[in-house]
Amino acid sequence: MGPQGPTLAGGAENRHAPEQASAGPAYLAAIASICDDLASIRPPDAVTVAGRRAGRGPRDLRPFVVNHRTASIRHQSGLMKSIVRALVLAASIAAGVPALAADPVFPPGSRVGLVPPEGVSVARDFTGFVSADQTIRIGLAEIPPTAYETVDAALKDGKAPATGPKPEPVETAAGRAYMTVDTGKDGDTPLRLYSLIVPGDNKFTGYVIAQLRGATPGLSDEAMRKMLASTAVRAEVPVDEQLGLLPFKVGDLSGFKTVRTLAPRASVLLTDGNEDTTLDGAPYMVIGILGSAPASADDRDRFAQQSAAAIPGLREARITANEPMRIDGTPGFETRINAVTGKNDTPVTVVQWLRFGGGSTLRIIASATREDWPQAFPRFRAVRDGISAR
Repeated sequence: MGPQGPTLAGGAENRHAPEQASAGPAYLAAIASICDDLASIRPPDAVTVAGRRAGRGPRDLRPFVVNHRTASIRHQSGLMKSIVRALVLAASIAAGVPALAADPVFPPGSRVGLVPPEGVSVARDFTGFVSADQTIRIGLAEIPPTAYETVDAALKDGKAPATGPKPEPVETAAGRAYMTVDTGKDGDTPLRLYSLIVPGDNKFTGYVIAQLRGATPGLSDEAMRKMLASTAVRAEVPVDEQLGLLPFKVGDLSGFKTVRTLAPRASVLLTDGNEDTTLDGAPYMVIGILGSAPASADDRDRFAQQSAAAIPGLREARITANEPMRIDGTPGFETRINAVTGKNDTPVTVVQWLRFGGGSTLRIIASATREDWPQAFPRFRAVRDGISAR
């Protein structure tokens, strides 16, 4: 290790900042902001969920081409302003609608699924379903569990929003949920918008948003409501299914028992903990693709330090090493950081590996407590060395 390096942004001067990012109740929500700058987590028309801090809702849930600024749909401010803006909740269940398959379909990598109508299939460019003519689009996402909890508590207290769509409780395959329905226009094209939130076993909130553009005679209002009522959740996504969606191969999990997609087709978490583990708990790794790269080899040092400064949840952080290296024969950079994290100021060591190639960068972040570091680092390195291109 080299001499003590510069203090990172968010270091000692932020020592008494709120613990939102570092000691939130949900592990995934706390570290999801690591992936905020991964360009591939927001492909065109994709549902993206990258809450920047624990307990916060989705940053962007607009999987459709419609320009929401010009569509004549307006959500009013009120008690659930931050939730209702993102969750356009839809209406109640109705029955007697044919053309639905028997079992819920879960798009690859998703813990949320439903029974799609006839003629609607799994989408290729976002997590959800789409019709061949693109007039029916159904997006699925996972957001923090607090989203459902907040809406549920507010409605039970009789505090529904004064204006806009009125959420109604419904029973779904996933349990008690809330739906609303709204209408609008994109230019001269009429729109029907449906949405729903369901509980995810206290681990996440399942979110479904559906848009119908123009005349869709095959899907009545009753059919859409029944489809949304078929929404189900699954506790886990098979590891091979998650890894198979990534733009890179992970050949060695090095014994990590929990694998969780942070952003579909973009980034993954490996940890010995679970979704309730805080950042000062079990060793973890986050692997993803940055949509940018240093302009030249001389710029890699600065690029690495700036990337390391963006790692959330660290305080009193100091770079102890920042050196070029080769990873599997390609140019890379290793940055090591000593810091404290969590409500108990637990000392941790963090390593960031960057692997450069073309206009993007493979980024690996690994962290463990100082006590666990000697045993964790060889495992981190084994995972790093097992990553290859598809």
